[in-house]
Amino acid sequence: MSAFWPLFAQQALHYRTFTLIVIGLVLGALGLLTSKRARHDLRVAQVLLRWFLLCAVGVGFLGVSLQHLLPHAAPDPAGFQIGLAAAGFAAVGVASAWGGIGMRLAALLGPTVWIFGALLGTAADAVSVFRPGDLLLPLVGFALLVWQFRAQRHRSVFARSRL
Repeated sequence: MSAFWPLFAQQALHYRTFTLIVIGLVLGALGLLTSKRARHDLRVAQVLLRWFLLCAVGVGFLGVSLQHLLPHAAPDPAGFQIGLAAAGFAAVGVASAWGGIGMRLAALLGPTVWIFGALLGTAADAVSVFRPGDLLLPLVGFALLVWQFRAQRHRSVFARSRL
């Protein structure tokens, strides 16, 4: 049993995007279960998307930026620029957790381009920085965003003002 936890931690860090998506969705579900507010489609979609963006985009890209911005990690200007771009994605991911649907769309577009760029770079080069689990971020993110958009569209103006 003592060998389980180091292996579990190693796998969780190796599949960081998947781990952060699961943590975000679990925290969102816990937030919904402990809240006294009504659980309608819009509320569920908003809370799950909020925690997803906070964990998967905000914390995930903060980790990427720290990997590139720490003094020993950025020996060249390109690594420093990658770190700053990831820090920008992290900042937008955290800010979008409390923003509107446009801000949440912006928080998903940047990382999606980043991930598909890494996917194309992996196809063109032998060096792989892309993990298949990284594709879950745009897939789950846009699914939650569409869910929020559809739920928001079906609510009346009066009901939306009372959220």
